[in-house]
Amino acid sequence: MRIRATVAAVSGALALTAFAAPASHAADSVSYRTEAAKILAAHSGKTAFGTAAGSTTADLGVTFSNLKIAKKVKVGAANHVSTTVTYTMTHGANYDLSSADFDNGPFIYRGSLATPEVMLGGDAPATCTAVTATTATCSGKIDIYPSDGILLNSDAGTWSAGALALQYSTGDSSKQGGLGTTLVQRAATLTVNAGPEPVYKGRTVTSTGKLSRANWEDNKYHGFANQPVKLQFRKAGTTTYTTLKTVYSDSYGNVKATATAQYDGYWRFSFAGTTTTSAVSATADYVDVK
Repeated sequence: MRIRATVAAVSGALALTAFAAPASHAADSVSYRTEAAKILAAHSGKTAFGTAAGSTTADLGVTFSNLKIAKKVKVGAANHVSTTVTYTMTHGANYDLSSADFDNGPFIYRGSLATPEVMLGGDAPATCTAVTATTATCSGKIDIYPSDGILLNSDAGTWSAGALALQYSTGDSSKQGGLGTTLVQRAATLTVNAGPEPVYKGRTVTSTGKLSRANWEDNKYHGFANQPVKLQFRKAGTTTYTTLKTVYSDSYGNVKATATAQYDGYWRFSFAGTTTTSAVSATADYVDVK
């Protein structure tokens, strides 16, 4: 379930449009995805589904707490990514966890809950285990499909997390935001090629590679320019990498660094990441020293 805020062409009012799931992942929980999208939109002023003011639905009286979500969610250029969210749900004694008429699940959003820029939820509702007659521990997923076109590169960064509960037969629901935060990051890739192989002791080892990151708008990877990248070395038979120097990627994301060969071992580049782009280390390249 994915919702993006758009501006209505005539009125200029903020609207939220729910995007239908592609056929490749549209099988099991169409009802939950559809209803959850309507609820999230209807709680955000004027929407593609009408205004909240004209609604005759009621609040279910469900609340959420103890939400936990990954600190960072790395999203590539095209492939589906999911992350698990857990929380405690408190509900009335008449909320039957086993009933097909009730469901709940997590969501994340950019901006404020009242006027979000974009929202992401799960393909399926959460699963819950009763703790008492009125509380349950729940686990659900956020499903992200960058190839759907819902994400913009500018969406990378801090998102807020929340959860909702719904009743299918009445349309009644509860929604709560501000329960946590996560970083949704553009995935980075990094390569390295060290040589010559083998190399004589005391001679120069040259390492070249490329730092790239996902572009959610064209679903490809492009060079990430002007970023600090560490050249690291691990001596054969050891487990720890030592940073030898820091260089910067060029305007195409290319990286190049030199060092003196002393021991057999592994050379790699490492990028610490940013708020919007994930950290990454290249798969190391072994060089034999004669």
